[in-house]
Amino acid sequence: MSLSKRLALIFRAKASRALDHAEDPRETLDYSYQKQMEMMQKVRRGLADVATSRKRVELQSQQLSTRTDKLQQQAVASLAAGREDLAREALTRRSAAQQQQGDLAQQQADLQVQQDKLTAALSRLQSKVEAFRTRKETIKASYTAAEAETRVGEAVSGISEEMSDVGLAMQRAEDKTAQMQARAGALDELMASGALEDATGSTKDDIQVELERMSSTSDVEAELTQLKTALPPGRPGPDALTPEPAQIQKATS
Repeated sequence: MSLSKRLALIFRAKASRALDHAEDPRETLDYSYQKQMEMMQKVRRGLADVATSRKRVELQSQQLSTRTDKLQQQAVASLAAGREDLAREALTRRSAAQQQQGDLAQQQADLQVQQDKLTAALSRLQSKVEAFRTRKETIKASYTAAEAETRVGEAVSGISEEMSDVGLAMQRAEDKTAQMQARAGALDELMASGALEDATGSTKDDIQVELERMSSTSDVEAELTQLKTALPPGRPGPDALTPEPAQIQKATS
């Protein structure tokens, strides 16, 4: 197979696949139904044209019949008047009119046959178009139901394009959350170990915390001693408030 034939085959295959993907069977059926309706309309117009022609021939035949009767009367009147020549001319014209009338009768019969054929063809076509319309609507309803069922199945199974995007977005959100949590934990460990310093200065190491605790205890003791000294006279002094070990032993014995 030559290169050009292979390229043409590949192009036709891809074009056919693209057309199959873009084709909606419902639209195709509606288009076919529309074309059948147009065809039936053409048959109707043809039937009307044939009926009109037949009617025109029928009117011409009636006119010839009237003319034939008139020529017959003229021939009789001419003979009664002693004008044989006029009677002969009238009979000659009547004969020609009768011949035309015979031709028109044949045309009228032919047109009647055509009209009957078109009427029968139109009846059969109407039946077929009506059957096609019923089947078309049935197929469209079945296709719509199958399409909806397929979409529901794809949505439930998560293989539809929209649900696939949602699933990927959720996966990305979970990955980012896990990454942020891991980063926060790592920073806490590094700051606790002193590898990283708190830029706000709020974080203190263990030595600084112990020194501040000792300073706070010393301040409390100093304030307590100051309060005891400031008590009014007559009341036990600061030392009296603190019982001696011997007094404690006597009271307990």
